[in-house]
Amino acid sequence: MNFQTPLCKLLNIDVPIIQGGMAWVATAPLAAAVSNAGGLGIVAAGNAPAEVVEAEIIRTRTLTDKTFGVNIMLLSPFIDEVVEVVCRQKVPVVTTGAGNPGKYMERFKAYGAQVIPVVPSVALARRMERSGADAVIVEGTEAGGHIGELATMALVPQVVKAVKIPVIAAGGMADGKGLLAGLSLGAQAVQMGTRFVCSTECEAHDAYKETLLKAGDRDAIVTARSTGHPVRVIKNKFTQDLLRIEKEGASLEEIEKLGTGRLRIAVQDGDMVNGSVMSGQIAGLLEDILPCATIIQQIMSEAAKQLMHLNTLKGD
Repeated sequence: MNFQTPLCKLLNIDVPIIQGGMAWVATAPLAAAVSNAGGLGIVAAGNAPAEVVEAEIIRTRTLTDKTFGVNIMLLSPFIDEVVEVVCRQKVPVVTTGAGNPGKYMERFKAYGAQVIPVVPSVALARRMERSGADAVIVEGTEAGGHIGELATMALVPQVVKAVKIPVIAAGGMADGKGLLAGLSLGAQAVQMGTRFVCSTECEAHDAYKETLLKAGDRDAIVTARSTGHPVRVIKNKFTQDLLRIEKEGASLEEIEKLGTGRLRIAVQDGDMVNGSVMSGQIAGLLEDILPCATIIQQIMSEAAKQLMHLNTLKGD
């Protein structure tokens, strides 16, 4: 069954699956594996210096000749240098998070990049369309990491109705049923992050992956709401400490100090007690660690079977 959408043709990919741009997690081997399997792999810039980002872009090109992208975190202290690297390397797809990429849009467009910002609201989606975005990733609060307040099921169809550019649904997507749900809401693709953490090509620490596999439906909680930048993570000692000082009225500086470096020690060092184990709510669905190609094959197969099942229920 063919699930190719106009966005697939625009991005030159075979299946409507985009891998999330997860800081410290979305490195070259993961991005290349997803692209080689027909989706769109993404290298995450995060807060990394420009030379580190450039090295990952070059490494990705040694592992795939397929289309891939870079996710730029607009609040990065190295943002201008990272944009320079992305433009110099002519990365074909640029996704952005944590802000408005408007000031860089002209530079990306000058060399032909497809620019796809992550948005948590209808208002920002409209603004991105006006500024020249080629598509938007509409991320619901079910996602891992930094999140908005609106749920995917409610937000995606509202954005689809509000803009003319393609919409990518994100937050709560992990399998074929999730893909089909996103397409049913009017999206032309889905973005999956947490599912691809549990892949063999992902360079995250094994302890991180095992923690996601063991997670239940209530284990991915929201922290740092008091800062205005809530983050969804797996509960552990670090989240207990963070929620405690928030409740005690800690300042933004105190909260940021406690959280600094926590994602890195979780992803790279495997510290599941003191690290920030970012994860979406779909962690409870995860059962195995598989190659990206197998994951994508299973997603597409399940989507096709589920669609046939729905047609049977209708009597078609």
